[in-house]
Amino acid sequence: MDLRKLKTLIDLVSESNISELEITEADGKVRIVKADPAGVAMVPAASVAPVAAPVVAAPIAAAPAVAAAAPAAAAPVETGHVVKSPMVGTFYRSSSPGGKPFVEVGSEVKEGEPVCIIEAMKIMNEIESDKAGKIIKILCENGQAVEFGQPLFIIE
Repeated sequence: MDLRKLKTLIDLVSESNISELEITEADGKVRIVKADPAGVAMVPAASVAPVAAPVVAAPIAAAPAVAAAAPAAAAPVETGHVVKSPMVGTFYRSSSPGGKPFVEVGSEVKEGEPVCIIEAMKIMNEIESDKAGKIIKILCENGQAVEFGQPLFIIE
């Protein structure tokens, strides 16, 4: 089972009312259990472990870089409100390629105003600001893959 299929399944479980999903295919078996409303746990069977192992190994290898970046990222989080991604997908700053971005650093936003788009499963989802204020930092690059709960913007 490929990584994209696994991510899609995880998204479906996290966005639905089900708490557990188990799928068996010729190339393996996957069981996804929703740990709590904010997270999803994935428990792969032994035959899928080679596919899942690189996914687990990458964050472990990157841990020193993340640990070094954490103190720098902690200061802006304390000084403003963080707009987080409500889903896994691809982050876009504008509604079309080459189009004008929804917001820039220094832009004033109102609560409910669109600030970006996240594409998930070929659907473009407008993400709205959950607080009024001024954009002081944009934390994602255009076209970047984002995870559930990942910080996108800091609003002051």
